[in-house]
Amino acid sequence: MGKRRNRVCGADVHNDLIVATIECSDETTLRERFGTNRNELERFKDWLIANNCEQVAFEATGVYWFSVYDVLSPSIDTIVANPWMIKGLPKDKSDDHDSKSIASFCLNGQIKRSRIFSNDDRDLRTMTRSRSGYVKTRTQFRNRIHKYLAMRGIKLRSGIRGIFGKSGRHVLNGLVDGENIETILDGIPSGRIRKKRELIKAAIAIGLDDTTKLLVKDALEVLDNLENRIENMSREILGRTLNKSKDLAIIMSVPGISFVSGSKILSEIGDYHDFRSPEQLAKWCGLVPGLNESAGKKRSSGITKQGSKHLRWILVEIAQVVARMKNTRFTRFFKRIMARKNHNVAIVALARKLICLIYHLLVVYSLN
Repeated sequence: MGKRRNRVCGADVHNDLIVATIECSDETTLRERFGTNRNELERFKDWLIANNCEQVAFEATGVYWFSVYDVLSPSIDTIVANPWMIKGLPKDKSDDHDSKSIASFCLNGQIKRSRIFSNDDRDLRTMTRSRSGYVKTRTQFRNRIHKYLAMRGIKLRSGIRGIFGKSGRHVLNGLVDGENIETILDGIPSGRIRKKRELIKAAIAIGLDDTTKLLVKDALEVLDNLENRIENMSREILGRTLNKSKDLAIIMSVPGISFVSGSKILSEIGDYHDFRSPEQLAKWCGLVPGLNESAGKKRSSGITKQGSKHLRWILVEIAQVVARMKNTRFTRFFKRIMARKNHNVAIVALARKLICLIYHLLVVYSLN
């Protein structure tokens, strides 16, 4: 929380509109509307400076605030606030009311600043999230192909577990191209899978009709394009993490963490020196339980989920992997928690333990 100011501005930021309200300690109010292109943002900055505004605050609404912050922050003290932290009492909903409420909170020093990543960290985080989006889309198209095959009664997974591997793609391409089944089976590159010839033959005997061929072919082309995009994005991420190779190596030294998950954790944390303790980082991730108190009685509730959902998701995924490892301190910790609670609680506790360990390792090695 900050000190009380004499003249501040609250801005309600939208995709193509900014409603700004300046409030003064003498209850004077000024209001103006601006666009969101570069010229309008410069006009907004000049308006703030001309009115001797000491501070400006606005909510972190999607990605709309990025350009606003980049233009204003070099010239004026700029606060980006978590929307959840500045919700006031119920009132009429309008842009004017929202900007005035933000200005009032700012005037009284009641707004807590959100962490702002550097441009490099912001770019890296955007890339890792884009890669995750490509992977999610790839999974959707793979499931779509499974559905198309199931509609024709083709159970290819009974003979080939990974139908998007080299042998599986050979069979799929053959079916789409209308090749003879014997020719398809003869050309399977894996000798181990060729031994399942009769099983695979029975699975694909019905073949594909023209409509399914078209749908599967289209989905396979999209998959190939996505694979290229994922590979290109991974190379770009690798290049962007060269200046953080030491930190990335430290994170990847933790069991269950690969380059993909390690680079995602690194990008989502940003500058770990912003956190004073591992518990503060765990709280920022939303991995700590909430606390409810009434009539002097305190009860812990589920995790707050108020931090980065991307970081929380990848930590839980890693915890799922680590929990299945054999005879490690992490699996023993997981089993102790699960004996008292349940599987989900134990996984979240393990995820929290992992992020605390990562923090300790990063801080200790950064001092060397």
